[in-house]
Amino acid sequence: MDHTAPIVEDVFGISWLDFNLSNVFMVFMVSLIVFVFCVWASRKLQMKPTGMQNFMEWAVEFVKGIVNDTMDWKTGKVFLPLGLTLIFYILVSNLAGVMTVGVFGHDLWWKSPTADATLTLTLSAMVIILTHFYGIKVRGTKNYLKGYVNPVPLMLPFKIIEEFTNTLTLGLRLFGNIYAGEVLLSLLVGLGTASIFGFFGAAIPMLAWMGFSVFIGAIQSYVFVMLTMVYMSHKVSSDH
Repeated sequence: MDHTAPIVEDVFGISWLDFNLSNVFMVFMVSLIVFVFCVWASRKLQMKPTGMQNFMEWAVEFVKGIVNDTMDWKTGKVFLPLGLTLIFYILVSNLAGVMTVGVFGHDLWWKSPTADATLTLTLSAMVIILTHFYGIKVRGTKNYLKGYVNPVPLMLPFKIIEEFTNTLTLGLRLFGNIYAGEVLLSLLVGLGTASIFGFFGAAIPMLAWMGFSVFIGAIQSYVFVMLTMVYMSHKVSSDH
């Protein structure tokens, strides 16, 4: 299944600045889905939760557990909204292209946005930048910078390299898992539409892989949030 991406090249006359319109569209759609779902699920809060309020409270407790596992709650409670936002956004992004894809002409518009390295690396870079911001905010600039030369000044280049490797691994891990899943699903769909025999031969593997992709999408959203909190704890905690 060969599909192209709707690319707008040379934006504002800059030769290296290109926009993938399907990425922009999917970022907007996933953000809208997450926003509408969260507002709908928490619209009628009660002392005795029922229905979707139970799910939302479970999600809050789940992310709170991740924060508590990586840092003390007094320091980490401010990161609970960040963790909730990331886990919902990444989960919906991961699952968006599992059940269906949207093709207009030859351009692929509806897909998992996390199957694009540009988006996942942008998310990971945002997380790393936030860790530096909160590290300085919580510990102060002087104490924060001292962490780069402790226990010896020779650690400085290794600490700088670590920041780049953390950004790459955090983003590429998410991208690789979701992209590989979508590639295999595309191959199975292509086999299923090739002939009647291909349809019956691909139906069961495709259903099985779709179920596995849902599992992988959920696991990867958890891993991303967990590593985000680990990196954050390293910056805001004085004992790291």
